[in-house]
Amino acid sequence: MSVMSEAARAPVALDQQSVGRLSRMDAMQQQAMAEAQERARKRDLVRIEMAERRLADGEYGWCADCGEAIPDKRLEIDPMAEKCVRCASA
Repeated sequence: MSVMSEAARAPVALDQQSVGRLSRMDAMQQQAMAEAQERARKRDLVRIEMAERRLADGEYGWCADCGEAIPDKRLEIDPMAEKCVRCASA
């Protein structure tokens, strides 16, 4: 977690030096974007850890639902995929 990211997610304070409502709205939007990025980073980290676990268990590359092999092209696009396209779409 970076210091800049933590600062970006901090509560938006009213800055009397700013231009007004638009500056506050911009700061709130930036805060929301920083929070969304942090959630995405955490979600990706969990998916990476799960893929590493499947790799260690010899289950990487096999669909967690149907047991069929996940095509190499899908794994190239998303190395953390745990389901084949058919099962992921269901």
